[in-house]
Amino acid sequence: MQLNNLQRKTPNRRSISIGRGGKRGKTSGRGTKGQDSRAGHKKRPEIRDMIKKLPKLRGYAFKSFAPRAIVVPLSAIEKAFKAGDRVEPATLVAKGVVSKTEGKFPRIKILGGKAGAETAITKKLVVSGVEVSASAKAALEKAGGTVHA
Repeated sequence: MQLNNLQRKTPNRRSISIGRGGKRGKTSGRGTKGQDSRAGHKKRPEIRDMIKKLPKLRGYAFKSFAPRAIVVPLSAIEKAFKAGDRVEPATLVAKGVVSKTEGKFPRIKILGGKAGAETAITKKLVVSGVEVSASAKAALEKAGGTVHA
């Protein structure tokens, strides 16, 4: 080893250059004048103003994914069925009152009708496997039929 091959363990620290010659002089990377160039600057976020102006969306944002029941009026059942018949999803599909959806029997609800409208049914029927409204149930039982859940 010779003297000209010796190297320091820690090199000298360079002094911070100022002015136009250095890397962090004049504005020190802060651009130019104003609030942004000062220490402790904090600008108000503009996007907050836009968010505050948006209307609040209340409640759930999605529709129910349960399949809706197919509505069948009592008048359609009066026409399609004879006295003593069973009203079930299979018989409703067989008579052509409703059709299958995706190869399956759909949810079916029998409705009586509006208040004061013609909801009379004259045939004695046995209803099962379908949903029935209160007015339709009353009309069916009045005619001598039965409703099973």
